[in-house]
Amino acid sequence: MQLIINNRNGTPIYDQIYTQIKDQIINGSLREDDPLPSVRNLAKDLKISVITTKRAYEELENEGFIYTLPGKGSYVAPKNVELIKEQNLRLIEDHLSEIIKLSVSCGLDKNTLLETIDLLWEGSQ
Repeated sequence: MQLIINNRNGTPIYDQIYTQIKDQIINGSLREDDPLPSVRNLAKDLKISVITTKRAYEELENEGFIYTLPGKGSYVAPKNVELIKEQNLRLIEDHLSEIIKLSVSCGLDKNTLLETIDLLWEGSQ
């Protein structure tokens, strides 16, 4: 597992850890039951506070991405594909809401927006 911390981007460090581990779980780089580094070891490797690392792990556990066995460590939880899809759909809806607001504010009509989405969709495949 590789994590890169950027102190300059304004995102809290615990959130960077949370996001990178979550992304690695979703894309399959980290698999079900893979062990994660201990909170202390990860903090030491990243040269950050144990509290920061603990917070990231707590967030991951609360979201169902990892589980912890007392005295044994933290592991990647079995993927709940429907939960992940639902979370991603919620993010997409949030982004689309912002896109629609921006489109309306600059006078773009729905058809132009849909054409733009179609072009971008085709270019991504």
